[in-house]
Amino acid sequence: MNAPKLMRTEGETLFGNLSGTRIVPDEPFRQGTENQEEVKMKKSVILGAATVAGLAAGAAAAGTVDDIKARGKLNCGVTTGLVGFAAPDANGEWQGFDVAVCRAVAAAVLGDASAVEFVPTTGKTRFTALASGEIDMLARNTTWTFSRDVDLKFEFVGVNYYDGQGFMVPKSLGVSSAKELDGATVCIQTGTTTELNLADFFRSNNISYEPVPIETNAEAQQQYLAGACDVYTTDASGLAATRATFENPGDHVLLPEIISKEPLGPLVRHGDNEWGDIVRWTLNAMISAEELGITSANIDEMAGGTDNPEVNRLLGSEGTLGEMLGLDAEWARRAVKAGGNYGEVFAKNIGEETPIGLARGLNAQWTEGGLLYSPPFR
Repeated sequence: MNAPKLMRTEGETLFGNLSGTRIVPDEPFRQGTENQEEVKMKKSVILGAATVAGLAAGAAAAGTVDDIKARGKLNCGVTTGLVGFAAPDANGEWQGFDVAVCRAVAAAVLGDASAVEFVPTTGKTRFTALASGEIDMLARNTTWTFSRDVDLKFEFVGVNYYDGQGFMVPKSLGVSSAKELDGATVCIQTGTTTELNLADFFRSNNISYEPVPIETNAEAQQQYLAGACDVYTTDASGLAATRATFENPGDHVLLPEIISKEPLGPLVRHGDNEWGDIVRWTLNAMISAEELGITSANIDEMAGGTDNPEVNRLLGSEGTLGEMLGLDAEWARRAVKAGGNYGEVFAKNIGEETPIGLARGLNAQWTEGGLLYSPPFR
């Protein structure tokens, strides 16, 4: 027997957007939701792609590494605020899993992990900010996709979190599967892969929904808790981070369905290969350090030389890897020491001992059954 539809009792629904607020009748909107939303999303992507790609080509030609060294700080694009990933603490200092990548890169290039200007971006503004040169890199739970890589002209330097899209609902809603959400209102961030994933999932399961478009995670949280939507959908890690900030996290459940692949990672502009190499190998240094047993506590001792040639190459006691990047021999040592290896950063910000409580899962090292794997330092 099919589960009953989740219907709103009001005769009209209020929607806000950049051009103002409009009121539409519920039922006609519901009947054509999936097709209408897909058309809007695809048009938005097509219209914006050429502009973003053009900006990226021009900005990359300027030489990002030289610009960063000249200004003495790294401009790093992050989310507007997602606890555990990127958010200011009580003292206004940015903390989080993605923030740690920015700080590691700053330490590698500038010798100072605090020499970072964190630039908050939304799902809509992040790509323009990177393409225009307003930011040097983006470390903002951003999914690596074909079109973003090829059409928008960005270079994803790796994956720092393997994720997938999920759903969060109030426990009081009484559903145990996303397939029971027929007729539900869904809070969804605009300008993200989750928009099309959502449309695909509901269409393939022959169920309908009403989107409640939002710009930021903070807005989504506010709307969701106020009852403006039945469901909040985004990356599962983001849902866990958001739920951890609720006054009563136990009143909300994450449904079992993961409906997409969301490989999240830092990115730079196409054509700036020297800079891309630095960001890529800084992330790889954090990943390799965990595999090789290098931690923030023992790194100074191990930098003096070990019996493992790869450790020595990574930390600069032998070889010329730093020189190949245009950096000194201790670049990776500084990057890892800034916040720890990948495992330390994960555990501190989003791991099982934090309120967010994420298990390593796919983000475990390849030696532990996960997907985390760095090319060799040689």
